Amino acid sequence: MQEEMAQSLPGPVSASQVLSESWATSPAVRRVMQGNKSRDTKPEIAVRSAVHALGMRYRVSARPLPDLRRTADLVFRNARVAVFVDGCFWHGCPVHHAPPKTNAGYWATKVQGNRRRDRDTTRRLRKENWTVLRFWAHEAPLSVATQIATVVRKKASADKSVARGTKPCQ
Repeated sequence: MQEEMAQSLPGPVSASQVLSESWATSPAVRRVMQGNKSRDTKPEIAVRSAVHALGMRYRVSARPLPDLRRTADLVFRNARVAVFVDGCFWHGCPVHHAPPKTNAGYWATKVQGNRRRDRDTTRRLRKENWTVLRFWAHEAPLSVATQIATVVRKKASADKSVARGTKPCQ
C-alpha cells in the first residue's frame, strides 16, 4: 500500500517519506489503522442481521438528512429513526475505552472530537424530529435489535394513528 501511495505521488518519493507525512507512529500502526473500516464492522453486521431476522427493513450507512454529511449505520426513513453502533475505541466507551499510551495527546483529541461530532449529529437529527438510537459495539446484538424494533414499530404505529386521526396507545 505504501508503495502504491508513493507511486501515485509526483516525483521520486520513498515509502518512508509517505510514512513521515502520516500521523502513524510506525509502519505497523499505519497498517492497522488502514484496516479499520468506517462501515460493515462485525458489531454492525451482527446488529443488522438480528434486526433483519426480526422482520425489519432499513437502509445501511445512509444519510438520514440530505444536507448532513454524516451517515447512520441503520436508517429507518419512514419511522425517522437513525441507529448508530459506536465502536468502543473510536467513541470513548466509558467501560472499554483504553487510550493508547503512544501519541496519547493525539488520540485524546481525536476521541473527544468524535464524541463532540456524535453529540452534534444527535442534536441535528432530533431538531428535525428524528429518533436517534446509539449503542456501543460491545452490546449484545439481539438485545440491541429488539430495542431498535420496539422503537421503530412504536413510531410506525404512532404515525399510522396520526394519519387516521386517532391517538396512539400509550
